[in-house]
Amino acid sequence: MSPFEHTSPGSAALPVDLDEAAHRCLVAGFDGATSVPDPLKELVDRGLGGVILFTRNIRDAEQVRRLTDELRSIRPDLLVAVDNEGGGIGHLRATGAPEVPGSYALGVVDDPNLTARCADALAAHLAVLGITVSYAPVADLQRRPDNPIVRTRSFGADPERAARHLRAWITATEARGVASCAKHFPGHGGTATDSHHAVAVDPRPYDALQPDLEPFRAAIAAGVPMLMSAHVVFPALDPNRPATLSRRVLGDLLRHDLGFDGVLVSDALEMKAIAAEYGEAAGARIALAVGADQVVIAAGDLNLTLGCRDAVLDALRSGVLARERVEEAAARVRRLAERYATPATTTTVAGSASEHAGVGLEAARRAVRSRGVPPAVRGAHVVDLFPPPHPALNWGGEDLLTEVRAVDPRATGTAVTGECADPDALVEGIVRRCGAAALVVATCDAGLHPWQVRLRDALLARRPDAVRVDTGLPEGGALCSYGRGRVSLRAVAEVLAGV
Repeated sequence: MSPFEHTSPGSAALPVDLDEAAHRCLVAGFDGATSVPDPLKELVDRGLGGVILFTRNIRDAEQVRRLTDELRSIRPDLLVAVDNEGGGIGHLRATGAPEVPGSYALGVVDDPNLTARCADALAAHLAVLGITVSYAPVADLQRRPDNPIVRTRSFGADPERAARHLRAWITATEARGVASCAKHFPGHGGTATDSHHAVAVDPRPYDALQPDLEPFRAAIAAGVPMLMSAHVVFPALDPNRPATLSRRVLGDLLRHDLGFDGVLVSDALEMKAIAAEYGEAAGARIALAVGADQVVIAAGDLNLTLGCRDAVLDALRSGVLARERVEEAAARVRRLAERYATPATTTTVAGSASEHAGVGLEAARRAVRSRGVPPAVRGAHVVDLFPPPHPALNWGGEDLLTEVRAVDPRATGTAVTGECADPDALVEGIVRRCGAAALVVATCDAGLHPWQVRLRDALLARRPDAVRVDTGLPEGGALCSYGRGRVSLRAVAEVLAGV
């Protein structure tokens, strides 16, 4: 075989430059943390554009840096990415990553300088770990109370507020030599469906969609090097395909109307909005054909990535996918890698942590909103109702009781993460254990989880004096943290305990 060709059994060879260009358009997830698996080594060697890390790849800071160094020893211009939004969304806790509140809390405070400090803390830690792409910030506006996936990940519902915080986040991240990525274009906040699980549709008319574009316009003006597409169908823009697979959305709207010439990356193709309707392989081929520059296959099974890769190569061989389109996409990825593939810092992990200690808790404290809370609720029984962690986002593993006990060791409590078989017995047991102590009842997005409403209301019927806390969006509680990240829960705990 010529050194300038790659072949697959039963398939005609592609020129090596085109084969490399096709691989540049892929971002792969993988299983394992201690070494790079052989199939991934082959992909990286052939030009893989990037890898995305998840909790499954993380043990500690030194291990992550060894892993990213090993990946770059195979190909120095490989981009290494992670979801790193702050709040409860993140995969780097075991590395000692800075704790900062989610975007909604930062929007509530509305101090762009504070947002920049939080973004700087996150980006500095990424650079120390050898991670040079952050799939953040979220540019979606939180439009519907029944939206199940954006919520406190957004800077809010006001386009101007979101725009100024996006500018602050992007500028701070760029200053650390880390590529930011505003998501999910053209907006996921107007849906009532999580596209991880099914097709999401935003039914609003064209004029009603325009404010949701303003944060993305601001991100582009701020120099954001990457945008991520949404697996959302917008009938007013393209009634037939989700944005990730729509030439009208990616080409006409994003490239032509908004003038974005950076790297457009898809959300993960194994999400059901794509996988169940088109299949991951067809999704990869279509997304690249209509204007995406990279497609993400985040699943740990590399066979899925190889299947998507083979579909792209087959489409190039047959002419279904134009060579010029792939070369254009690969050129954008190369330009991105020239700017960001090499980590720009030599700071130690310990130095990074000490440099940014405290900014997240400061932000979380400033975000807490209260009404009618007693001066202190010491020795309380805390009932924390919250949904289980989101499997794709590592969302929600923290609990309020732990944070309350850290500032008030006399506190007791109960954490409930799903509907129980006998809610009446649970309520009776909580009231009995609480006794004469103060009762705190915390819920997280109870409107999306009827079991929380039932338990909360049953407890309030028995204890009308209970203090209500909202750890998601506001739902009538006396305290609201605007998120379940650890620092947000600690800030609420401090108010409850009067410290």
